Amino acid sequence: MNASAADAAYERDARYLTTRITRDGSSGYPVAPGRYRLVAARACPWANRALIVRRLLGLEDVLGLGMAGPTHDEQSWTFDLDPGGLDPVLGTHFLRDAYLRRDPEYPLGITVPAIVDIGSGAVVTNDPDRITRDLATEWVEHHRPGAPNLWPRKHAEELESVIDRVYRDVNNCVYECGFAGSQEAYDEAYDRLWTALDWLEERLSTRRYLVGDTITEADVRLFPTLARFDPVYHGHFKANRNRLTEMPILWAYARDLFQTPGFGDTIDVAQIKEHYYVVHRTINPTGIVPKGPDLAGWRTSHGRERLGGRPFGDGTPPGPVR
Repeated sequence: MNASAADAAYERDARYLTTRITRDGSSGYPVAPGRYRLVAARACPWANRALIVRRLLGLEDVLGLGMAGPTHDEQSWTFDLDPGGLDPVLGTHFLRDAYLRRDPEYPLGITVPAIVDIGSGAVVTNDPDRITRDLATEWVEHHRPGAPNLWPRKHAEELESVIDRVYRDVNNCVYECGFAGSQEAYDEAYDRLWTALDWLEERLSTRRYLVGDTITEADVRLFPTLARFDPVYHGHFKANRNRLTEMPILWAYARDLFQTPGFGDTIDVAQIKEHYYVVHRTINPTGIVPKGPDLAGWRTSHGRERLGGRPFGDGTPPGPVR
């Protein structure tokens, strides 16, 4: 019996540890410089968002960073980029150790980004939506001078609407294409993805940024998918109606962000390709990592300044990468 499209559709497990780190500490975890460690991976788009926000807001001195390597097994991301394969602060090789310190019978996925309480070695939260929201709104006292307002109140309703569609029909939809278990499920996801990308192409034809005239969380959430589109999603996930470089508005927009401090300097394409092509053996059984595509165009002129807008509003860009 053939499975229905609904049965064969990819469904992300979005059950996360939702404990928040807040100014008032009502959850038991108050904002405190040096207490927590953000664990991320340059390969992962969800972690990429947290890396961008941490850098844009200048939180490097108050929120430490542990970097997992680009590949992992069914059990855990690992700190194989560090000397001896151990995170120098947490002292562990497997990120799952921090999850098991939170719950010895933790039953869900070991995901990045995750924020770990250094003292206990336990994960506080791995909710990617909440992490970046709270870094922007609860850690305000520790933002650098000139940090952007990623959640402007005057655009709150529009921001939520755009972010919701970007997540549903772009960020997650490329995965629905790549992991579809039937032709019907793939076709449905593919059509929804390209309807959304066409909508973005039109929306960005008259405005420099997705919402308002400065960068916001909406831009932060779209950029990691665009940065991975041609190297991974176009071929590996069969999202192949067009390459990003064949969509003139989105390609210019992506280059504009890439060349904005805090965005492109968080990208490592070698790690991105290694992750997807090596880890996803059900899609790429040989584990061969493609050499292409040519990425030289990311540094070319984008011409988006003509649309007005200022990336940081009245603020300033972050300083050089440390």
